[in-house]
Amino acid sequence: MLLLVAVAAALVWGYWPRPMLVEAAPAIRGSLSVTVDEEGKTRVIDRYVVSAPVAGYARRIQLDVGDRVQQGQVAVELEPLRSDVLDPRRRAEARAREAAGEASLDAAEAKSRAARADAEYAAREYERKQRLWKSRTISQEALEAARNQKLRTAADLRSAQFAVDVARHELEAARTALAFSAAQVESNGEWVQVKSPVAGTVLKLHQKSEGVVPAGQALVEVGDPRALEVVVDLLSADAVRVEPGTRVLFDRWGGEGLLEGVVRVVEPTGFTKISALGIEEQRVWVISDITSPREHWERLGDGYRLEASFLIWRQDDVLQVPASALFRHGDNQWAVFVITEGVARRRVVEVGRNNGLVSQVIGGLKEGEWVITHPDDTIEDGTKIKPRNEE
Repeated sequence: MLLLVAVAAALVWGYWPRPMLVEAAPAIRGSLSVTVDEEGKTRVIDRYVVSAPVAGYARRIQLDVGDRVQQGQVAVELEPLRSDVLDPRRRAEARAREAAGEASLDAAEAKSRAARADAEYAAREYERKQRLWKSRTISQEALEAARNQKLRTAADLRSAQFAVDVARHELEAARTALAFSAAQVESNGEWVQVKSPVAGTVLKLHQKSEGVVPAGQALVEVGDPRALEVVVDLLSADAVRVEPGTRVLFDRWGGEGLLEGVVRVVEPTGFTKISALGIEEQRVWVISDITSPREHWERLGDGYRLEASFLIWRQDDVLQVPASALFRHGDNQWAVFVITEGVARRRVVEVGRNNGLVSQVIGGLKEGEWVITHPDDTIEDGTKIKPRNEE
């Protein structure tokens, strides 16, 4: 008999309904902040790119990243572009042009000598006919013909002399092509000094070694790393909640504590960015200034990573519960399960701000009441429960 009683008691105990264990938290009052959090980076406010004003051959840049430069200090020196290297065929052509130039000069000089002889003869003939005209031996027409011949031969002489000069310059050009090949040691008389427009620090070297650079080629970037701003690309849906003057907190920047800042510009134009999941997102650049004392973040430099929290809303003495305690009920209403004498009671509440972790409760709940933080489908109104922290 005692055995049967023990078995029956064990069966009753085993099938007796037990309260469901749940996670619970009380509704409390405290400060609540709503922020937009995103990763950003620092950037020098004013960057100056030193570029090549003309095409040339840049000498090796002696500056290194991090070096200080003064305004007007020479950053890069440009030499004239080097001459072409002559291969055997082109060198033979250049020598042939030199020989042709020499022959042209000889021909031009010979024509010049012939023109000079004609001009001298025409001048003497004109003088002789002048004497004959004065003695009335020849007519006026014969004198005019002698004068025209003198002028014509003098013009031919000047033309021949010009041809000699042209032939001499062409010969000089042909000899220059041979004399100033890149295979020879050149003496560059002209070079350009490219100077820094401002005093600052070298931020980037686009080209360190010597070499040919086209006009407009970026060579050195200069800026002042003590004047930094923070750039963050936010989702456009978050950017509309941020405005100039919004307070910003910077965390995980490498130093101790938080840095404070303020939004300076929310750019009016967005851009498309592909997320890590391959989704196209519309992003907006938000630019902020660091307002914390400079000595607190003097180790920060250009392009350093940090996390920015834009303070959208903040209020003290706010009744709040964990956001995970809320669920949808009925016609677009929010509800929670309130623990009353070991039983879950569904209660509709009015909520306000939500920062993703906790939510503001405007009505329907009192301070100190306990709610289930992660209700699932197995919990209904009237379900017996037991908070795990009461075990």
